Amino acid sequence: MGVVPENACLSREAESAATGTVSAPAQRPTGDPLTYDDLLREYNQLRERSGRTTNALASAAHDLKTPLAILNGYIELLQNEKLGPLNERQREILGDMQASGQRLQHFIQDFLSYSVLETGEMKMRYETGNVNPCLSEVCRLWSHRFQERGLALYFLANEKLPELVFDSAKLQRVISNLLENASKFTLAGGTVWLHAEPYMWERRNPNSSAIPSERRRQNNPLPNSVKVSVSDTGPGIPAEYHIEVFDDFFRLPQNEAQTEGMGLGLAIARRLVNAMGGKIWVESELGAGAKFSFIVPLKPVVIAPNKGKNK
Repeated sequence: MGVVPENACLSREAESAATGTVSAPAQRPTGDPLTYDDLLREYNQLRERSGRTTNALASAAHDLKTPLAILNGYIELLQNEKLGPLNERQREILGDMQASGQRLQHFIQDFLSYSVLETGEMKMRYETGNVNPCLSEVCRLWSHRFQERGLALYFLANEKLPELVFDSAKLQRVISNLLENASKFTLAGGTVWLHAEPYMWERRNPNSSAIPSERRRQNNPLPNSVKVSVSDTGPGIPAEYHIEVFDDFFRLPQNEAQTEGMGLGLAIARRLVNAMGGKIWVESELGAGAKFSFIVPLKPVVIAPNKGKNK
């Protein structure tokens, strides 16, 4: 986080929450609790600070795009030997440089996606169609990466999937993030499955009385959503982290040292799914792989992308 300006009017409690540091509580008269106006003022100050940080992050990411594009252009120029022949060692070094550039480009894209979702500026572009071609295209794009890592990736189109109204690019981004997560944590020789199926999402009002599942199934025989799952044979996720894995910048404690990325992939996936009016979750046991699933309704539901929480 940035340094608090000298003229900032944050209270000690607000400053501690914004910076993650612990400071002594503000001195208030004994028996004089925080008023509603005090809390509202500090909340607005923290929200404003968060907005400035998000905008600064997006600005920095944009500023990095141009020099990175130039760097990648020079690498490609050298790899094509348009400036002279290369020996084997030089090709290896340029290959490593290109891989690092692609990794940095991925980080920048995550920063930009996160900032757009956080500020609520993302626009959905819905179209009606079958989701099978969308899933197949994502698998094709990821097949080479999985082969490089010695992983098997399986997907079989499901002809029973109904047509739905969805944003193809956003849906592909969610699936890509889930596949990337699976490829990171699954050891060579492992397997990843992508599967989609019609799904009956039984949304209930928290205040409504419970209805036996058999009655609900009879009253709603037709699916109202599509469920997409990515399963892997990785190390699994402890139960206590099943919700936290979708938080911003979260990384499992046992994987912090060796894992690529910044912990934004699943957080972005959660925000995108919520923006589509859907829900995402994980089922996993330590040592038994993980299964990430999300459901999207057949008809879009308008939900603020930066406010969505799993239902």
